[in-house]
Amino acid sequence: MKEPRNQAVLKIGELAARSGLTVRALHHYDSIGLLTPSAHTDSGYRLYNRADVARLHQIQALRRFGMSLADIGTFLASPDAPFADVVAQQIATLDRQIAQASALREQLSQLHRQMAGGGQPELADWLSTLELMNLYDKYFTKDELHRLPFWQQDARRNSGWAALVARIQELMRQGVPPADAEPRQLSERWMQMLERDTAANPEFARRITVMMEMEPAAQLHTGITPELKQYVIEAFGEHKLALYADYLDADELRRMRDGAGKHGAQWMALIAAVHRRLEAGADPADPASQALAREWMTLFRVRIGDDPATLEKIRHAHAAEPRLLTGTWVTPAMLDFIRASCATLPSA
Repeated sequence: MKEPRNQAVLKIGELAARSGLTVRALHHYDSIGLLTPSAHTDSGYRLYNRADVARLHQIQALRRFGMSLADIGTFLASPDAPFADVVAQQIATLDRQIAQASALREQLSQLHRQMAGGGQPELADWLSTLELMNLYDKYFTKDELHRLPFWQQDARRNSGWAALVARIQELMRQGVPPADAEPRQLSERWMQMLERDTAANPEFARRITVMMEMEPAAQLHTGITPELKQYVIEAFGEHKLALYADYLDADELRRMRDGAGKHGAQWMALIAAVHRRLEAGADPADPASQALAREWMTLFRVRIGDDPATLEKIRHAHAAEPRLLTGTWVTPAMLDFIRASCATLPSA
């Protein structure tokens, strides 16, 4: 095949030099069908056009996300592969790296100013600050951190969290059941503080939860171990059941207790997704909104069943008792959005 006319093309050596890959790597991509050049010269040299280079960009981007060559081939073979999403993920990754570098520079500049002024900060304090900063930078951009009250260095807020964690640790050491009055009360305060310190943004709360689960350093610094977290979750569940007791019968409460704690991570991700739809001003009748409403109702029925009478009781409870939504990142506007979306479903 002759070289195409009126179209910019690169020979394999040129593409290797421009992309930072070796000619051997491009040969390998060709041999496994991952990147086949669109043309060849009369003498057999591979020629790569704009579409080929765009595909190579996608391959390299996915490689950086840790995807195997086999999985990349499967992904790119999909007729609706979200190429724009790949670029968006690269941009987000670069944004995080830039934010991390900027935050570190800011922290070191502050250290330099303090030392230049004759101050002598404690090494342990700076190491602790830098460690925490690096932890949060893994999960939040610089802009998001500035929007997080949780991140602001407020002595009263930090001491409030420390006192709350210490008291719950003491209750656990004493063997106080999560269903007792004090753990229930403290769990409500915990969720109120966490909702406040995440700016009532469920996506921020979800990421902080993941961070606390994945980062031992965060657990060590805060004292929030998986065991303590589970204790608070159980106590908060008992707190909500006590509120529902004024509206549900014994069988309904037992069913709710049996379903408590199931699909917790899925619930939080779903609440965050609905929050984003609301923030974007989405139409409840949009297919994406309807998909979220279906998932919401599926998870809801796992917890409380399908009895319409029970559903109506719970709607009444939420309308009459605002504390049921406190610390859940669920708002009345969110519930209205889900109901409006459900009303547009074909089965509604």
